[in-house]
Amino acid sequence: MQNTLDIKVAKTTASRLQETDFNNLPFGHIFSDHMFVADYADGEWKNFQIMPYGDLSLSPAIASLHYGQTFFEGLKAYSHPDGKIVVFRPEKNAERFNLSAQRMCMPELPVEIFLESIAALVNIDRNWIPKAAHHSLYIRPYMFATDPYLGVAPSKTYKYIILTCPVGAYFSKPLKVKIETKYSRASEGGFGFAKAGGNYGGSLFPAQEALKEGFDQIIWTDGREHAFVEELGAANVMFVIDGKLVTPSTRDTILKGVTRDSVLTLARKWGVPVEERRVSVTEVIEGLKSGRLTEAFGAGTAATIAPIASIGYEGQLYTLPDQSQAEFSNKVLKTLNDIRYGYGPDEMGWNYVIS
Repeated sequence: MQNTLDIKVAKTTASRLQETDFNNLPFGHIFSDHMFVADYADGEWKNFQIMPYGDLSLSPAIASLHYGQTFFEGLKAYSHPDGKIVVFRPEKNAERFNLSAQRMCMPELPVEIFLESIAALVNIDRNWIPKAAHHSLYIRPYMFATDPYLGVAPSKTYKYIILTCPVGAYFSKPLKVKIETKYSRASEGGFGFAKAGGNYGGSLFPAQEALKEGFDQIIWTDGREHAFVEELGAANVMFVIDGKLVTPSTRDTILKGVTRDSVLTLARKWGVPVEERRVSVTEVIEGLKSGRLTEAFGAGTAATIAPIASIGYEGQLYTLPDQSQAEFSNKVLKTLNDIRYGYGPDEMGWNYVIS
């Protein structure tokens, strides 16, 4: 980690660390003591600050509230047994952050600013990183438009903010999911590949309808025919079919997940056949019926590796083999945890060390 940014630091005088119950960390509800804030104006990023976590004072007319110019990223920091603090593959998140910025007509953030801002904030709040198994410090960088102007045009000013949250597991059990055949998350030519707020806003109603039916998550399908699998509600989706790792190929409707890339890299390293391609709903259902589909799981930063226990489709529920038999997903989860938590070697150089 290099420090080249001129970051003004104002530390809190009333830390909430001692009053936080680290045995009860509901995901995304508890925030660390500080946040990073920067402004974009006159064609440059400026005013780099770390300040106590708290409310913002903003005009009610800012463009992001009216026209949706906002997006985010998600990544995690981990504490190693030797006291080292690492962030997992932040360069990949920086890359996707700027892809989102391009699509949303917003300014790109230089990679060095992305990395140094995260490192500086995590370093100050390093004591907020949980030490328990399957726990971490979730990092949420995001950007939003701040022009106080009611007009459908790109803003000229923006804020970049980072929040951090100590978290436990996102999912507490294997998932019961539903293949969605009515609603769509994204469409061709749209911005489904960006982590834009609008993608998630539009997903809430279908997700709530699925919850009422007893499902934990949705498997989204293509917006044209609902014939091809695309993503889980909170992660990329992967299958083991005939001993091959099969996952939908990324396109403008599918996020290029960092965990997804990590899983595919490890699979190829182990000699597991990998297929990135269109995956039809018919293939998934037939694979479940015949037993050729032996594992299904979500792969994402928040979800990590989230096993799927059953899949619902057109009123039928198909049950997968017990998770204890899921050879590949259990192996990849253990390997990723060993790397991130410092229990095994980081042969890929994926951990970004914070000094």
